[in-house]
This record gives sequence, structure tokens and C-alpha cells, in this order.
Amino acid sequence: MRRAARHAITVATTLFWLAALPAAAQGGKPGAPGNYGPRFAALCAACHGANGRSDLPGTPALAGQHSFYAITQLFLFREGRRANEAMSAVAKTLNDTDLRGFSDFIATLPAVPAAPPATPSDAARMLRGQSLAQEHRCVNCHGADFSGGQQVPRLAQQREDYLQLTLREFSSGKRPGYTQAMGAALSGIPVADLDTLAYYIARFPGAITPPPGK
Repeated sequence: MRRAARHAITVATTLFWLAALPAAAQGGKPGAPGNYGPRFAALCAACHGANGRSDLPGTPALAGQHSFYAITQLFLFREGRRANEAMSAVAKTLNDTDLRGFSDFIATLPAVPAAPPATPSDAARMLRGQSLAQEHRCVNCHGADFSGGQQVPRLAQQREDYLQLTLREFSSGKRPGYTQAMGAALSGIPVADLDTLAYYIARFPGAITPPPGK
């Protein structure tokens, strides 16, 4: 437990240092978000989409994501603390300025709504998902609209399959974070409930009103 705590403190300290790197001025200088648009198109868009919304199963939408969260994930991939062969290969080619530049550029991508589901949302499942989100206090960190902030990821408009995978991996301990918060929050929650949370968040329209008499 103490080792995990020390690890979390070390990672968090490094990330705060990376996030504090001075952003380069505009005009094509290294690190400027505008300078990373072409690099994002060349290096990232094939999987994550030109506008940051992927059409590939299991590939997260980056559009609308926060810079601090993005730099956290790039750092974890680069340092081998998150396991994804493709992402690790890319991240290992990036220096600290690149981490800042790519994460700042990602933060400029506006959140793009997902395509409407092929079938209408299941009202009962949406209500169950809302109840689970309240019970497990998801909104305390991710916000009432699931927009997140700073090191907390935006969940709104995220792909359901990616949310489902991520929730399961945090719950099982397979997915590390730079803190233990998500693992602790999701530990012991049944898989069916995790999947319902993913279903609800991916379709989150705002407040869900129970039918009359409920």
C-alpha cells in the first residue's frame, strides 16, 4: 500500500511539472498547439479521427478532453504504466515538449456528439444508470454533466464500448491511474452495473425524469 502511495505521489509530481512547462508562443514555435495540428493529423488521426472522434471500436474520443488529463495519459503510456502496444510505441517517441504540445492541441478540439444510437435508449436502463451514478458519486469528480475538468476526464460524448472497457479495467485493477481513486470507487461493483453506467453516460442527455408514478 505504501509503495503504491509513493508511486502515485511520484507520478503526480512529475505530471504537475509537465503541465507547468511554459506554453510556447503562437507562430509555429515548438510546443504551440497550432504547431501540433499537422502532427496530430499525421500521427493520431488515423485511429482517433481528424476531429478527435474515432469510428474504431474501443478507441476513445479525444474531442473535448482536457489538456491535463491528456498529458497524464500520454505520460503513463510513455513510461510504460499503461498497457497499449500502439499507444506506447507512439508515446515513447515524444519528449516532454511534445507531451505538452499534443495535450494542449487535443484540448482545442471541440466536443463532438456521437452519432445517435440505432435504437432509442432504454428508459429503465437509463434510470438505473442515473441511480448508479448518484450512488457511486460519479458526479462528485466528473461533474453533473460529465464534462470533467483538469486531471478528471470528460466522459460525456465518449464511446460506450470504451467506457465499458475502462470501467471494467479500473474495477479489476488492470487499468492503473496516477492515483488509486478510480480503482477504489469501482472495486466490487458488479460487471452488469458497470455496463449500465457505461450505457447511461454514453447517452447522457441531462437530467432523467422518472415516468409518472415512479
